Amino acid sequence: MKKLLPALLLLAAACKQKEYNADLLIKNAVVYTVDSTFTTANAFVVNHGKIVAVGNADTLEQKYFAHEVVDVKGAAVYPGFIDAHAHFYEYGLGLQEASLDGTKSWNEVVDSVEAYATRNPDGWIIGRGWDQNDWAKKQFPDKAKLDSLFPVRPVILSRVDGHAIIANQAALNLAGVKPGQTIAGGEVETVKGKLTGILVDNAVGIVTRKIPEPTAPVVENALLSAQKNCFEVGLTTVDDCGLPYTMINTIADLQHKGSLKMRMYVMLSDRPENYDYLFKRGAYKTPGLDVRAFKVYADGALGSRGACLLKPYADSAKWNGFLLSSQAHFQEVAQKIAAKGFQMCTHAIGDSANRVMLKIYASVLKGKNDRRWRIEHSQIVAPEDVKLFGDNSIIPSVQPTHATSDMYWAGKRLGDKRLKTSGYIYKSLLQQNGWMPLGTDFPVENINPMYTFYAAVVRKDLKGFPEGGFQTENALSRTEALRGITIWAAKANFEEKEKGSIEPGKYADFVILDKDIMKIKGSELPTVKVTQTYINGVKVYDKK
Repeated sequence: MKKLLPALLLLAAACKQKEYNADLLIKNAVVYTVDSTFTTANAFVVNHGKIVAVGNADTLEQKYFAHEVVDVKGAAVYPGFIDAHAHFYEYGLGLQEASLDGTKSWNEVVDSVEAYATRNPDGWIIGRGWDQNDWAKKQFPDKAKLDSLFPVRPVILSRVDGHAIIANQAALNLAGVKPGQTIAGGEVETVKGKLTGILVDNAVGIVTRKIPEPTAPVVENALLSAQKNCFEVGLTTVDDCGLPYTMINTIADLQHKGSLKMRMYVMLSDRPENYDYLFKRGAYKTPGLDVRAFKVYADGALGSRGACLLKPYADSAKWNGFLLSSQAHFQEVAQKIAAKGFQMCTHAIGDSANRVMLKIYASVLKGKNDRRWRIEHSQIVAPEDVKLFGDNSIIPSVQPTHATSDMYWAGKRLGDKRLKTSGYIYKSLLQQNGWMPLGTDFPVENINPMYTFYAAVVRKDLKGFPEGGFQTENALSRTEALRGITIWAAKANFEEKEKGSIEPGKYADFVILDKDIMKIKGSELPTVKVTQTYINGVKVYDKK
């Protein structure tokens, strides 16, 4: 007993030195806090799902008794990545549909659809991901092969950006589409009096509205499948852009049950019933779900020539694209959203669409403000309009991989001069307000935020093309790119006080990478892997 007494006294003294209990200590790390001064640390402490201290491991270990200690052995740790513009639910649905990503010809698309139809013999055939710009023949396809293979079963295949589809005759018949039919803000392609099956922008909805609503198990599987893949690439919050209000309870229920752990910032789509719901109820806010914004579409996509341009397309001399609604509609929507105190987030690709929306925003916002209204994509902006972002505190929400996906053919659409002065000018846009959120627009692009970081900083594709980078005067620094997928993305959602950096009081959402993206060669960035992802200090993904 005499021999045990000194040991017990030492243990008691050691315990007394530790002032606080905690759930988790991360140590021997290179912690990029992404705080206001971009400081680094080598350890931090988590308790009850939040960060309680950041600093030196020796100091923290003396102060805290942590129930779990994780020695990351020098690995780099970052705040959980936030995708400021995505289609999370749509991506999850797409995982259950025919994948057409990377197809190099229409024949390859048809082969993929046949294979899918064999595996899934019932119901509509739905697919997404084809892009005629990746084919040797860069024209839109026609539906003849689909009609011969599926004379009765409806087929609808979305272009990669979702702004155009090709549907077979069975689907067109169900929707009552007729040759020569016109629709504002859309196109029903008709050649020699016959439907080709191509529908662009607002015309897409004529057919998609006929698709049966997914069942509850399909919806749940979509959300959880999307979550699994997003955790694997380090995403801890996603902005889902353009959902119906009916999805709010579904998401909230799954989060309450604990199966859906992904934090979501949801923008409701531009529909009367969505305005009615949120205006009557008010903003919906929980630790996992934030609903206070509306997603509006000004125009279509550049690849399908639906983007609204100030001057005609360089490869279609009499065509400027179109707005998807009247300017009067956008003005009305902006005024009522502002009156109710919500956030407006508008998809604008072409320089004309950007000008229209920037001027409408300016007329409502009237100068500097903290409403954080966003232009989603801000893809082609006339040089003389750039200042409107800064003058009215309008936030450009951009997706860097759009530049490296479009660079092969964007010059054909715009002409080299307009591309150089107006296209994908991310550095110029960043300078307007001093901060800018970054996203992917997945499933249009890959979900991996490391590709976002790489495209923003290096401005090359995954094969290292072009050798000198694409319009590198608009590349971002690594610090800017990291802020763009963490704290600036949180700020775009009014959430910078609760997430986006590793600081005391914030949610313990963080990721551990196998390489330090702030130090490795630019060419290595696309190869970086997430080893662990944490939400609320709980591991939700482990690579091992």
